[in-house]
Amino acid sequence: MKEETRLLKIIEKQRKEIQKYQDNLYVDNINKEMANINTFQCCEGELYLRGSDEYGKDFQVCFNAYDFLNWIDTEQIEYIKEQLIKHIKSK
Repeated sequence: MKEETRLLKIIEKQRKEIQKYQDNLYVDNINKEMANINTFQCCEGELYLRGSDEYGKDFQVCFNAYDFLNWIDTEQIEYIKEQLIKHIKSK
C-alpha cells in the first residue's frame, strides 16, 4: 500500500509538471479574447500588443509592423468604428 501511495504521488507530480509545460507551449490557431490590453510596443519592425485573456491569463500578440500598417488603413478603421457604434447602441 505504501508503494502504491508513493507511486500515485509521483504520478500526480508528473501530471502537474506536464500541465505546466503544456500551458507554456506555443500553439497555432489559438482563439482567445484579449480582454484587457495593457501594453503596446513597436520595436525592430514588430508591433506587440500585450494584455490578458478572458480568464485573466497574460499573453501577447506580435505583428509584422509593416504588414499591419498595410492592412489597417482608413477603410478598416472606419469599419471598426461603425461596428463599435452599433455594438454600443445595442446595449
